[in-house]
Amino acid sequence: MKICIFGAGAIGGYMGAKLAQAGADVSLVARGPHLEAMRENGLRLIEDGGETTVPVTASDNAADLGPQDYVIVTLKAHSVPPVVPKMQPLIGEGTTIVSGVNGVPWWYFHKIGGDLEGTRLETVDPGNAQWDGFGPDRVLGCVVYPAAEVIEPGVVKHIEGNRFSLGEPDGSKSDRALALSKALGAAGLKAPVRPKIRDEIWVKLWGNLSFNPISALTHATLDVLCTDPGTRAVARGMMVEAQEIAEKLGVKFPIDVDRRIQGGADVGAHRTSMLQDLDQGRPMEIDALVGSVKELGRVTDTPTPTIDTVLALIALRGKVAGLYDS
Repeated sequence: MKICIFGAGAIGGYMGAKLAQAGADVSLVARGPHLEAMRENGLRLIEDGGETTVPVTASDNAADLGPQDYVIVTLKAHSVPPVVPKMQPLIGEGTTIVSGVNGVPWWYFHKIGGDLEGTRLETVDPGNAQWDGFGPDRVLGCVVYPAAEVIEPGVVKHIEGNRFSLGEPDGSKSDRALALSKALGAAGLKAPVRPKIRDEIWVKLWGNLSFNPISALTHATLDVLCTDPGTRAVARGMMVEAQEIAEKLGVKFPIDVDRRIQGGADVGAHRTSMLQDLDQGRPMEIDALVGSVKELGRVTDTPTPTIDTVLALIALRGKVAGLYDS
């Protein structure tokens, strides 16, 4: 089984290091100083108070690696459509694309059934780059739960979590999903195959949709924005609107809004990824986390006044910082 991780930053690097430690045939696509450090010194993983260094096959050119059984995409959502052409050398007749990207996935309406079957989402797949370039039948959904960071080139620090939930768009427990689950399990990672992967996508998105833009606008950590009465009310309003959309699409939430907000508060003084991107001058995942939900509101004829307001504010904040151009 050949596995390529495309976008081997913090999460991709963590997964890649664990797979390499377990002896899997894994390769990594990365770039810049991080790539050079991995090539020269291997990939160093700091985890549970200890650290290990594993030699890895890494490149910035997919043609060096050839066709794969699985291509696990761990880039930021907005970074994927422009690189679809560069990924083609990795894709053979039986290649599975594992979409480990935050937000509403581009394949969301593939094999969902009903009147919306095959609906395309411009906010996350402009010009149908992924739908046409990968093909939705290749896709296997993945919800990423671990937290990690690249603390210096070639060095990944694992913070918490080791679960990567997998799921077919049609809910089946396919051979390809079970085989990847087994490979990830052998590497010490949890990879359950879920019959309703969209439900998990929405529970994670619920927090990302609201906490990320509010934190970037206010510079507040999770514990603060989830307990301040004003920002908590804004987050709750966004989440209620999102829940109405999701339930129209057949999603069932295992917890209620207030428990989800409390879960955010319990994380403590965490700086969300969007706030970190803003501070570090990196492009912000506004479309995948917020714009996509607004688009789904239009698709399902659901008003989203709170989401629309916060989206307008964070979009302008991103544009002023030069980190968002949609």
